[in-house]
Amino acid sequence: MSGSKMTQRHFRRRLVATTAAGALLAAGVLVGTASSANAATAVKGGTLYFITNAQQFDNVDPARVYTGRDIAFFNSYLYRNLVSYKPTAGAAGSSLVPDLATNTGVPSNSAKTWKFTLRPGVTWEDGSPVTCADVKYGVSRPFATDIITNGPQYLVDALAIPKNADGSSQYKGPYKKTGQALFDKAVTCKGTTVTFNLNRSFADFNYAMTYPAGAPVPASKDKGDKYDLRPYSNGPYKIATYKIGDEMHLVRNTKWSQKSDTVRTPYPDDIVVRFGMDENVRDQITLDDSIPNAVNLDGLQPANLRTFFADPKRASQRLNVFDPYTRYAAANVSAGHLDCLDVRKAIFFAWDTQALIDLAGGTVFYGTPGDNPIKTVLGLDYAPTTGNIHDPAYKIGGNPAKAKELLAAAKISCPATYARVTDPAQGFTYDTAKSATQQKASVLIQAAMDAAGIVVKFNFIPPGQYYSTIGDTTKQGDLSRAGWGADWANASTVIPPLFSYPSSNNYTQNSKDPAFPAFKAMSDAALAMTDRPKQAAQWKKLAQYAMDQYWILNPIFSKGQEEWGSKVGGVYFWEPQGTFGFGQLYVKG
Repeated sequence: MSGSKMTQRHFRRRLVATTAAGALLAAGVLVGTASSANAATAVKGGTLYFITNAQQFDNVDPARVYTGRDIAFFNSYLYRNLVSYKPTAGAAGSSLVPDLATNTGVPSNSAKTWKFTLRPGVTWEDGSPVTCADVKYGVSRPFATDIITNGPQYLVDALAIPKNADGSSQYKGPYKKTGQALFDKAVTCKGTTVTFNLNRSFADFNYAMTYPAGAPVPASKDKGDKYDLRPYSNGPYKIATYKIGDEMHLVRNTKWSQKSDTVRTPYPDDIVVRFGMDENVRDQITLDDSIPNAVNLDGLQPANLRTFFADPKRASQRLNVFDPYTRYAAANVSAGHLDCLDVRKAIFFAWDTQALIDLAGGTVFYGTPGDNPIKTVLGLDYAPTTGNIHDPAYKIGGNPAKAKELLAAAKISCPATYARVTDPAQGFTYDTAKSATQQKASVLIQAAMDAAGIVVKFNFIPPGQYYSTIGDTTKQGDLSRAGWGADWANASTVIPPLFSYPSSNNYTQNSKDPAFPAFKAMSDAALAMTDRPKQAAQWKKLAQYAMDQYWILNPIFSKGQEEWGSKVGGVYFWEPQGTFGFGQLYVKG
């Protein structure tokens, strides 16, 4: 789900229990709900702290933010979009409500044309009005793919602008202005109404407009890639300071008006994100409740997680829930990397999932081994795949004998790749976030690969730089851990972003894979389908196709845990982004 929805917690993998408690979880029941935290009356004032081991946010520029947690955070505090998800718990939180616009959009021309009219009274942090031109300019920025990286490409893909032979847009963004006339025809302003002309029927285009990539940006404040350090706000807070490795301090935006905003209800006077906190110190703050008005953005390390969730006194300070994400390892199948199907399969069968479950604290916290990039919550689009974890040779603790059999086949089918992954001086490179837990996990992964005769080297990446690093093809390794959830209830927001182009989140680099052209043709055809059941059938076929190619390995239908201090109120799990409903958090008196 959203788009990335890649979360910052790329690797907190847990598994569903087979106990009675696990059955409740499978039914959607939360363990350690926040009901008592929500029972109190919200109050204004105070400082709300967020603590994290990361040195920074991956991105702050609205066009580049694409992890679920960060989308929820910045959409609650700094950015406003034409349309928003309803800020409430449960399934209702996935419904749309007007935000900058007066309604959730008016489609016409078989949903190839969409109009949004801005509501009056919305201003920037300097008091100037948010205009249609600001919306148009904001939408133009994702087209500058040489500068604006990592963000969603829905607008680039859907607007009625011709494509080049390589699939890239003929419009190159507001900095180069190449193809500007094409963009000006696709996005038009008339007074306070912005009109989007699309290249296909897009019945759920308004869902795409809930993401910051469609948020307005004043052209006079845009500084290209440096805008990532200090975006301009039209939300209830603005950035007072942002120092990487230290903290981000948000203060009230005195030019924001509650009358113009029916979505946000800001309570704290100040919001402070403390970066670079030692993992043990961060965990101890949560365990001791020494900063009771603090939220742990990372989650606790496994041993501390078990302790915290075993304490009945903390029942109102925690959540354990199936999140919207599938976690997986993306295989870089470009030349010179994991460009051999037999090798990818060997790594899959060698993998010891049970050891990682045990490291995570057991099945209660992990999730369930998945068979699909599409999570089961997308009921219409999900179907069990064949092969992978359903293969008779699959063992949850790893099957080194099967892996060796596949390596023997690889020695013939792709001798160069075989030689590299079995050479002690080379091996394959595994990208993962740098943390104490992942360093422990690496020992288990290495042991499993050693048993199969495969050599693995680990590339530990600072968590606040993770996605920007693996999104750079010159820095990405052979296998990169990631996570994804549907941006809305259609696998059109899963299959094309993960495996097709244009996309800033296709870490498989599969465009040169011999299996790609047929996949691309099927995916493009599915995107253009207006018969929803027929489209769903196509997504199921494409999920099977991707799994047959082992473009992703060891998917997990994951669970997530959240923890916060005793003086943090208003907590609920926001389903669309799979994280806190940040906008309603407050500091108890």
